[in-house]
Amino acid sequence: MRKTLIFCALALALTACDRAASPEAGTASTPATSFSQADVAAETERLNQWFEKKYEEQLHFSPIQLTFQGRKDLYGQLDDMSEKAQLDQVAWQKASVEEMDKTFDYDKLSDEGKFSYDLWKLQYENARDGVPFLGNGYAFDQMNGAQSFLPTLLISFHKVEEESDYTAYVSRVKAVAQAFDQLLERARKSAGQGMRPPKFAYEGVIEQSRKVIAGAPFSAGKDSAIWADAQAKADALVKSGKVSAERATALKEEARKALLEQFKPAYERVIAWSEEELPKAAVNAAGVGTTQSNGKAYYEYQLRQMTTTNMTAEEIHALGLKEVERIKGEMNALKDKVGFKGDLDAFFAFIDSDPRFKYPNTDAGRQGYIDDASKAIANIKKELPNYFGLLPKADLVVKRVEAFREQDGAAQHYFPGTPDGSRPGVYYAHLSDMNAMPKPSLEVIAYHEGLPGHHMQISIAQELTGVPKFRTQAGFTAYQEGWGLYSEWLAKEMPNTYQDPYSEFGRLSSEMWRAIRLVVDTGLHAKGWTEQQAVEYFDANSAVPLAAIKSEVRRYLIMPGQATAYKIGMIRIQQLRKKAETELADKFDIKGFHDTVLGGGALPLTLLERRVDQWIAGQKAKAVVAAK
Repeated sequence: MRKTLIFCALALALTACDRAASPEAGTASTPATSFSQADVAAETERLNQWFEKKYEEQLHFSPIQLTFQGRKDLYGQLDDMSEKAQLDQVAWQKASVEEMDKTFDYDKLSDEGKFSYDLWKLQYENARDGVPFLGNGYAFDQMNGAQSFLPTLLISFHKVEEESDYTAYVSRVKAVAQAFDQLLERARKSAGQGMRPPKFAYEGVIEQSRKVIAGAPFSAGKDSAIWADAQAKADALVKSGKVSAERATALKEEARKALLEQFKPAYERVIAWSEEELPKAAVNAAGVGTTQSNGKAYYEYQLRQMTTTNMTAEEIHALGLKEVERIKGEMNALKDKVGFKGDLDAFFAFIDSDPRFKYPNTDAGRQGYIDDASKAIANIKKELPNYFGLLPKADLVVKRVEAFREQDGAAQHYFPGTPDGSRPGVYYAHLSDMNAMPKPSLEVIAYHEGLPGHHMQISIAQELTGVPKFRTQAGFTAYQEGWGLYSEWLAKEMPNTYQDPYSEFGRLSSEMWRAIRLVVDTGLHAKGWTEQQAVEYFDANSAVPLAAIKSEVRRYLIMPGQATAYKIGMIRIQQLRKKAETELADKFDIKGFHDTVLGGGALPLTLLERRVDQWIAGQKAKAVVAAK
């Protein structure tokens, strides 16, 4: 799961990282014949220069997004997370679209220029359509809350290379208080309208917050993660000769004071509010469709955003049920192949309980997981040139999630590197409970989060040079997660993957997991299923450990619709590949197809289809010319 998804859910304020767009888009194909190629090139270049200017303006709404891109503009600030700030950004987007409409001739643009035009407009329309639902999301929850995100930002992404970077770090430590207070104001407003997350979300916020402010300098014990980081960053400045030891001591004292006087009290306010809300929150909760006054409309909106289609909850639910049955058939065939005696439920229980499929729940077992995941990724890396023309510059590393935000059974996820490749992408694994990290699933998760999955797609997008920068940073859940799931399937075509039949079962389990999501997410939010009903359905149809199932269902409850994007995106990419293979026959080029899918940045599925159709037409035209 990409970091910007996490950030957007927490901040509720950065419209620049919309997860999706309205599925309506232009049907551009070729420039109008009344314009010369020179006219088209000039108008497209003029638009691209305008996009660069506007995107730079938009980026400055978000100091955090600037940091993620490896920049130090507004380095001592955090985003304004108030509702007013979000509305101001939507108003800015509206004005920018009106300016674009008046200033540029759509018909005179190149195909790529039309993609950019459509995307810019769709991002605004998406933000505009979300305004009625500003109070429906949760400002704090166990998955995406600022209580875990902001320390991660400071520790892992705020680089300190100069003394000024450290003072900016201290300023950000102080700014956490304002960010929390803005989010608390929004949370109180939502709660006043009866929109609050389930009890487990508050419990998660309390637990994570207490971990962040446990230990020195907040209390007795070993150094907290944030204080250890603050000291290490100051010490590194001394080592590099940037400051004297005396100055480093003074800088550390500034950080310690900020942690005690601003940072800790802010966390205590979040804990106090969460404890106050606990008795009012639902246990065994249902989804937003039955728990929020406008929940049905909100969920419909979320499905449009996450899938970038017009599929209804009923259609998605039915597709999920169909996919579950299909994958069960493949699982049964594999069960019989390995000679297991018993039904599929017994096979699930066998996979879930047999010690051979577990890493030791020790530090050695955790390191073993990281080592094996790194080996699987290294194998894929050497095969990439056979399947892709575009390759990422940024390296990829596998890391354990920081202790203060680690959760038993929580989903693994990916944080991108910088566009210039100077900071590697990170595949983060939750390793606190190794019983929730079965060996058969290791490969498939590494392929999804790492290569050829999220790291491949996001790094290539960030490194693109032929499109406006805003497109290199765009994110659409169905595209990104669809690519991640397609990558699990694609890896099967590559040498030395899924060689153990139980690893192939892991791949099928992962696909089943995403099929179940279609059923469970719509069940919770459109059909009134409770948390327990969702857990029982998930458990009855998968070999996923129960701890992971419970964590997953709780994720769906606080992120309506997001879980539906994976399978819908995968199926659409598979359909587009099949279409290209059928129409191009022996002229089909797998590298060309993948470069077409990845080479325009993240797109809503409607525009992705348009892009692939244009590529197919271009390949046919080349074949005709070559045949003459």
